[in-house]
Amino acid sequence: MTADGWRRLAALLLALVVWAPIGAEALQPAPAALPEIAAADLPREAREMLRLIEQNGPFPYERDGTVFGNFEKRLPARERGYYREYTVRTPGVKHRGARRIVAGKGGERYYTDDHYQSFRRVRDW
Repeated sequence: MTADGWRRLAALLLALVVWAPIGAEALQPAPAALPEIAAADLPREAREMLRLIEQNGPFPYERDGTVFGNFEKRLPARERGYYREYTVRTPGVKHRGARRIVAGKGGERYYTDDHYQSFRRVRDW
C-alpha cells in the first residue's frame, strides 16, 4: 500500500472511532408506545401530585421537580432537563417509595409505580 493509501485508511479509521458512538446512539430503537392511564384511574395521591405540578407546588419532598434523566430510556428521548420528576406519596411508607409522576416540558405526564421500570402516559388530566 502506498503512503497515500495508508493516510486514507488512517483517516477512515479515525472517522469511525469518532463517529461510531454517535451513529450507534442514533440507531437505538425508540421506546415502544407507552400504555395510557386516565387521570381518574390514578391513585388519589397521584391525582393530588398532578394538581400540585399544575400550580407549581408547594411540593412535599425536597427532590420534587428535579431533572429526570431518562437513563433507562423508557420515555421518548428528549434533551437533558426536558423531564422533571415528582414523588407520589405511598400510604404507610416512611420514605419516598416507588411511585412518581414525570412531567415533560410539552405538558405530557407519565406515571410509574415501580420506580421507573415501567411508565404509563397520563391522559385526561
